[in-house]
Amino acid sequence: MLRTSRRVSAAEVATANLILVGLPGAGKTTIGRGVAEALGRPFLDFDAEIERREHTPIAQIFAERGEAHFRGLERALTDDLKGTGGYVLSPGGGWIANPGCLEALRPPALLVYLEVEPARALKRMAGDVAARPLLRRPDPLGELQRLLDARKDLYLLADHTVRVDFLREKEVVTRIVALAGGKIGD
Repeated sequence: MLRTSRRVSAAEVATANLILVGLPGAGKTTIGRGVAEALGRPFLDFDAEIERREHTPIAQIFAERGEAHFRGLERALTDDLKGTGGYVLSPGGGWIANPGCLEALRPPALLVYLEVEPARALKRMAGDVAARPLLRRPDPLGELQRLLDARKDLYLLADHTVRVDFLREKEVVTRIVALAGGKIGD
């Protein structure tokens, strides 16, 4: 069973999920919680759910079992979400590049790309960079740029893009709630 911020009603299952995508540090988890609260929807953070299922931190999964294993766990969670609805979902930054994940939930899911410059994302993560396996490199800014270059075309498949560099959390939440208004129901 998924551990979300709350139970999903039968009516919500009939509505589309809202999925937030973007680079690490774009605010997917923080914004996702705010959007879920504003819409009265359950929130699911993929990394937190994978850690719960595996009883292991993401960094340790990467270190001990590798990225391919982690991507398999991500895919299994995505498959568990097929046929569900009404969630606000926050997958990791690389989820969209994991073959078959996006297609498993979309359509009908509404995809929102939280666009952020790598330097701003790195600043937002501050001391949290060490907990992010793909950024544990001598040049985390360069690594974020490489990730953006590799994933940008996939992120741009989103239904909507919200530039988050200089917006406050509440402003981003308000914009996404407005975008989602006719798409995921009330």
